[in-house]
Parts: sequence; structure tokens; C-alpha cells
Amino acid sequence: MAGEFDKAKGRIKKAVGELIGNDKLKREGSIDKLSGNIKSGVDKVKKVLEGKKV
Repeated sequence: MAGEFDKAKGRIKKAVGELIGNDKLKREGSIDKLSGNIKSGVDKVKKVLEGKKV
């Protein structure tokens, strides 16, 4: 769940950064999006290890 939030936050930050020409905000958005992808992947691995369906 946290992964999805971070991905959405990252997409918004990146889009706003591109819109206003703010490179720092674009980078932060990319980092947040990547962080969300990693968290989602970790959650999937946890579920598999616990024997739950993904």
C-alpha cells in the first residue's frame, strides 16, 4: 500500500516539476516513484514467503 502511495506522489511531483521547469522537483518525483516500485516489490516478496497469493 505504501508503495502505491509513493508511486503516485512521485508521478505528481515529476509532472509538476516538468510543468514549472523545476529540475529538483522532477528528480524528487523520480526518486519517490522508484521508492514506490521497490516497496511494492518487497511487499510481493513478503506475501510469497508467507505463502499468500500475489
